[in-house]
Amino acid sequence: MAGRRLRIEPTLLRRINERRLIEAIQKHGPQSRATLRRLAGMTAPTVSKAVDSLITRGLLEELDPIRPAVGRPGKLVRMVHRSAVVLGVLIDVDTCTVVVAGLDGRIDETRTCRFATPVTYAGLIDAIERRCREALDGVAGAPQGVGVVVNALVNERTGEILCCVNLPILDQRNPANDLEDRLGIRGRLIKGTTALCLSERSHGEARGHDDIAVLDITTGLGLGVISGGVIITGHSGMAGEIGHITVAPDGVRCGCGNRGCLETLATDAALVRMIGSRLGRKVTLDQARIALTEDPERFAPDVGVVSEHVAIAIAAVVNLFNPTTLFIHSTLLTDDADRFAACIERVRQRALTGSLADCTIVRSRTPKEQAAISAIIHEITHGGTAAVR
Repeated sequence: MAGRRLRIEPTLLRRINERRLIEAIQKHGPQSRATLRRLAGMTAPTVSKAVDSLITRGLLEELDPIRPAVGRPGKLVRMVHRSAVVLGVLIDVDTCTVVVAGLDGRIDETRTCRFATPVTYAGLIDAIERRCREALDGVAGAPQGVGVVVNALVNERTGEILCCVNLPILDQRNPANDLEDRLGIRGRLIKGTTALCLSERSHGEARGHDDIAVLDITTGLGLGVISGGVIITGHSGMAGEIGHITVAPDGVRCGCGNRGCLETLATDAALVRMIGSRLGRKVTLDQARIALTEDPERFAPDVGVVSEHVAIAIAAVVNLFNPTTLFIHSTLLTDDADRFAACIERVRQRALTGSLADCTIVRSRTPKEQAAISAIIHEITHGGTAAVR
């Protein structure tokens, strides 16, 4: 109807204001209420009401400034560090990790636990539950949730892992739900690349950036994208699976069942496999790293093949999503500066010049354990919504 005013419900407006404050603190760190007014573009009464509400809900806390200013300085507002904690669980092919952190994202390294991934799903959940309870033993803060990160195809509509190529015991499962039932705190299942995006934006080098991408090329090849401040998830949360684009129809069989998927040629795992084939025996990641260091010329052809296909993946991301920063999460390909630089040079030959000029490609330095923490903090502070700004 012409002239009709849009009505914004008070509850929705309050949530929007609270989210803006939380994101300002996550981006800039502890701030006074006066500074938050400027950063969030809100009035003093609105900031005061939102801060008080978030303190009551146990998400924020106030503390005295470290260096008192002249006069009567205002207290600083920050995410809760000790009175509330979250658990992060990283499930990987060989190793699982459990970490504990405050809502500010700072991990308590003294409580970090790593253990070999059990061979059965029942054994996995039992082991994670036990380690979570051990990690929480003696913690002063109340546990608020557990974030579970997996490198798998996660269907958010059905709430389960559709397919985990490298760890099939997770297929058609939701370990976050099972841990929620056992621990009595909310659980959040999230795929690794989405979690890495959240981590880079809230605790990494991309704080406050609205157009970023993370390409994980460790055991598989996954993509996470935040575009215009929104996480790109697709209809069922399965967007970003560029690793299963066929690039060599007669190539190595992928765990998904097809042959020649990009992730069979463009990952650390692919390079480890090639090095092992050249040596005539199966090798671990660490053994492959040593082999590359001791005899780089011998394995130069393998590095070239992987670098070429990684460059194809990177160029595709740059051309499709036009991010300001693209983070590459890797070990073998990025731990050597010359090796990484050579890969980026190949990208210049394949990406659109204009899109590449707008994009900075860097090595991700955010650990996946931090990503698990960021995932559950996002669930708690944003209600699991896809928008992050």
